[in-house]
Amino acid sequence: MNIINENIDGGKAFDWGRTSEDYAKFRDIYPQIFYDNIVNRGIGIAGQTVLDLGTGTGVIPRNMYGFGAKWCGTDISPEQIEQAKRLAAADGMDIDFRASSAETTDYPDGMFDVVTACQCYWYFDPEKAYPNIARMLKPEGRLVLLYMGWLSDEDKIAAASEELVLKYNPAWTGGGDKRHPITPPDAAYTLFEMTEQAVYDLPVHFSKAAWHGRMRACRGVGASLGADALAAWDAEHRAMLDRLAPDAFDVQHYAAVTVLKKRA
Repeated sequence: MNIINENIDGGKAFDWGRTSEDYAKFRDIYPQIFYDNIVNRGIGIAGQTVLDLGTGTGVIPRNMYGFGAKWCGTDISPEQIEQAKRLAAADGMDIDFRASSAETTDYPDGMFDVVTACQCYWYFDPEKAYPNIARMLKPEGRLVLLYMGWLSDEDKIAAASEELVLKYNPAWTGGGDKRHPITPPDAAYTLFEMTEQAVYDLPVHFSKAAWHGRMRACRGVGASLGADALAAWDAEHRAMLDRLAPDAFDVQHYAAVTVLKKRA
């Protein structure tokens, strides 16, 4: 499914289904501190029912499954959802995965204690998504927005990888990230009140193969490049890593979390 948003990549189409196999292999990268920062806020724990929007291959539900919550996950890409189902089944996890957008997800009113949205909330249509989220949450239920990104101005490997993505996809807007809190759109505040924001640093460990796969699975590469450009990027990125990177290394990242509570 092609997605076109004039505010993202200059309106260049991208399709997460094209990169779902790489995504399943290489995007499960959040370190334990990322999940600890969620659970320590009383989110995703036993006794809760939680919906993860934009779940991709189910990374958040699958990694938080052991904390005891009942999880559901939705994503606009059917291919991503098929990967999520496959990975969850392989580990014996009972997670309800469905292919749908944040705007059209149709679980019953008041079903969830918590809704999470990680690395995806900027794709939402705020005027449609936030009312739908509020509808599915219980009274005073929480919406948790999550993010983790690399810091290319502090990491030479991340910087070189960004430059190579832009060489092949100059419209890509996913680079140049700086530390910043997640600020919800104005449409959220009629239905939610902010209760917490946090930003913190965390290094993420990679092998050369894992970092290559993580970059290949990003929106600016595997989800949008044609076959010839993707093959050329792939060869050049591998050669760049052979020149610059040891066999294993950390890439400096930061993470952000914003917690919103449904208004009474």
